[in-house]
Amino acid sequence: MSTSQAWTNWAGNQRVEGIEVLTPRTTAEIAPFLASCAAAGRRVRPIGSGHSFTAIGRPDDVQLRLDRLDRVLHADAGTGLVTVEAGIRLGALNRALDALGLAMTNLGDIDAQSISGAISTGTHGTGARFGGIATQVRALELALPDGTTLTCSPSENPDVYAAARVGLGALGVITTVTLQTEPAFGIRAREAGGALDEVLDRFDDDVAGTDHVEFYWFPHTRKVLTKHNTRVPLDDLEPLSRRRAWWDDDFLSNTVFGGVVGAGRRVPALVRPLARVSASALGDREFSDRSHRVFTSPRRVRFEEMEYAVPREHGLDVLRELVGAVERSRWRIAVPVEVRVAAADDIAVSTAEGRDSLYVAVHTAVGSPDREAYFATLEAIAGDVGGRPHWGKLHGLGAADLRERYPRFGELLALRDRLDPQRVLGNDHLAHVLGA
Repeated sequence: MSTSQAWTNWAGNQRVEGIEVLTPRTTAEIAPFLASCAAAGRRVRPIGSGHSFTAIGRPDDVQLRLDRLDRVLHADAGTGLVTVEAGIRLGALNRALDALGLAMTNLGDIDAQSISGAISTGTHGTGARFGGIATQVRALELALPDGTTLTCSPSENPDVYAAARVGLGALGVITTVTLQTEPAFGIRAREAGGALDEVLDRFDDDVAGTDHVEFYWFPHTRKVLTKHNTRVPLDDLEPLSRRRAWWDDDFLSNTVFGGVVGAGRRVPALVRPLARVSASALGDREFSDRSHRVFTSPRRVRFEEMEYAVPREHGLDVLRELVGAVERSRWRIAVPVEVRVAAADDIAVSTAEGRDSLYVAVHTAVGSPDREAYFATLEAIAGDVGGRPHWGKLHGLGAADLRERYPRFGELLALRDRLDPQRVLGNDHLAHVLGA
């Protein structure tokens, strides 16, 4: 079904009106539709949940919404291989897997994205032994602008598989994804406040001794919130009570925090004193629950974000430089800085391709006057050590810069020339980051 509509992304910083929108009901509709657009000289951008902050999903002509392609097509509990349609949201996927006694190996902290959008932009969680979500992909099917479909796996079109797992939606439209899952497991979570310097001093030991470690630094303070998640069997889990979970993860993390951010937007002078309140609001807690319930949390406060992956060995120095820059500045930053790690992988333009990585993510309230200078500062610091920007988060790099950061950047470009020579799947953002 095709209609003329407007579109905005989750953060509200990408908007467009008067586009043609197609929402297919089956995967079989996509390839013929792309061929018709190619014949008419039109451009198409696929979109999942619109959770990217960049214009990577912004259409300038036709938008292909994958919302209705949300089914689990096949699941093998013996091998753990599960095939799903590309538009299924991670939250729905997690629930479906849980009902099958299965789970994703690792997840990020938000489950609103579609599976195709999450892998195409390089979404990741944390853990020194674990890669991003795309490393859990074992096969995918692409609908191509010539009207054909292509199955990609390590044994079938392996060159496309090597790049299309984080393919930016530039090679074809992902219609189905086959994931390697594992038997459902639990996570024992330990969350606590701490002093920044102490957390940095023990960070490498914590990462080596715990499955999944991350922390949040509160700008204008020397306080952090640490999260240590350890994988455990499902026996004898001790989840939070409904009241405590609502209080911590909904009321404090969303309602109260949203009020803090809103107050800081209206009265900027309040940001720094309120930062101290935010840093102290969440108390220490320890609990255990099914993995996806611990990995992910609701996020209803809108923000804008930049995230850079830097070589693990330089990561804490990058953060220390950022802390110093914030302390010397007159900025008013209301949203914490998130620090995570991931294992090296072999995906052509993954942010962790070929190197263990540490991720530094900075956030501001939507429309913050300090965003440009703050984000540019992280970009410069990370750039000094070859930092790579998350494909779905704000950055200022173009194709020439990115080619230097990714040794295998040319693989993606060559495949794009082969699979979409007319740039049917292009937009202005892709022309900027991949070249015209």
